[in-house]
Amino acid sequence: MKEFRLIELPKINDVRGNLTFLENNAQIPFKIQRVFWTYDVSGGEIRGGHAFFKQHELIIALSGSFDVVVTDKAGNETKISLNRSYYGLLIPAKTWRHMENFSTNSLGLHVSSEKFDENDYIRNFEQYQILN
Repeated sequence: MKEFRLIELPKINDVRGNLTFLENNAQIPFKIQRVFWTYDVSGGEIRGGHAFFKQHELIIALSGSFDVVVTDKAGNETKISLNRSYYGLLIPAKTWRHMENFSTNSLGLHVSSEKFDENDYIRNFEQYQILN
C-alpha cells in the first residue's frame, strides 16, 4: 500500500438486516494481526495523532460517525468522514493521522497488520516529517 484510500466492503442486503464482512487478503492487503476498537469518545476529543513505521491499518465506523484527518509531511490535511459500516479507510505505514468529530455512541473498528509494539509508533510530527 502506498496511499490511504477509502474502500467499499461487501454488503449483503437482507430485509432482516444487512451484513458486511472482511477477510484476509480479500478486502484488505495484509494479514490481520490485531483488532481493537474506540468508543465512548467524548465530544471534542481527538484520538490518534501518530503514524506507524510498519503497521498498516483499516479503520471502519461500525456505528455513528467520525472524521479521520490524514496529514502529509508538508502539513496539508485531508479529512475523510466515516459514517457507513460498509466503508473502511485503508491507511498504510508512515501515514500521519488523527480522528476527531466523534458522534454520540460512535464505534470505530481498527484492523491492523501488526501486533501492538510501542516502538512502531511515531508520535512526534517533526520526526515523521524527516522519514523517507
